[in-house]
Amino acid sequence: MIISTTDAIPGKEISEIVGIAKGNTVRARHVGRDIFAGLRNIVGGEIDEYTKLLSQSRDEATHRMIDDARQMGADGIINIRFTTSMVMQATSEILAYGTAVKLS
Repeated sequence: MIISTTDAIPGKEISEIVGIAKGNTVRARHVGRDIFAGLRNIVGGEIDEYTKLLSQSRDEATHRMIDDARQMGADGIINIRFTTSMVMQATSEILAYGTAVKLS
């Protein structure tokens, strides 16, 4: 599966637009991580616990988007984007989406 943030894939021709592929995950913060993050917030610097959590969330949403595109019969996804939103306090959703296409 070829995925791209651009609207074309070099060397490939889009033969068909299959639909919108999407994948999401909803994650909650961990109380233990919040304690360490709060301490790190006092002294400054990157909050590694949240960086890892968001990276894992993006990866999971991306994999789910790819699975969605495969179920539609696509072999590529173009114009992929990520968005995030708060579902409830201390809980957020990461959504990955793009245009599922068939390539030739």
